[in-house]
Amino acid sequence: MIKIEVYRGDITQLELDVLVNAANNRLWMGGGVAGALKRAGGKEIETEAVKEGPIPIGEAVVTGAGKLKAKYIIHAAVMGQDLKTDAEKIRQATTNSLLKGDELGIRSIAFPALGTGVGGFPLGECARIMISQVRQYSARKTGLERVAFVLYDEPAYQAFRQEFDTQLGSRT
Repeated sequence: MIKIEVYRGDITQLELDVLVNAANNRLWMGGGVAGALKRAGGKEIETEAVKEGPIPIGEAVVTGAGKLKAKYIIHAAVMGQDLKTDAEKIRQATTNSLLKGDELGIRSIAFPALGTGVGGFPLGECARIMISQVRQYSARKTGLERVAFVLYDEPAYQAFRQEFDTQLGSRT
């Protein structure tokens, strides 16, 4: 069973195996989480990512983590060049990130709220989708032991905390 956690903080400061980047399908790292990862980890993360793109929306690719404490970055494409996303794209990107994590043989992964910044997707619905996908994924054979949702601001943290309490209650 995967342990699911919700934190308020800066994803770039974590020492988990993988940090997930809320990416566009061309894998350019501009603002939001992508920009923060590039600033903290170095431009080489973006250089490596862009060589893998473009990728289909909903898919994910792996790069090194540059100067970050993590081992890898998984770039989950939740939007295209129109900078719009939807529930299905977030669902696919979440699941494909978890699959990439298992392919890497890692034990821990940190997600931001995919598609809620530039993509403008509602926080509460994003939280419901992402936590539900992780719960479904944990029913399969997986080496993942820990999934952390790391939210930078208070509204995002509160949305994920509320959904976490609704779906998991005191089972953590």
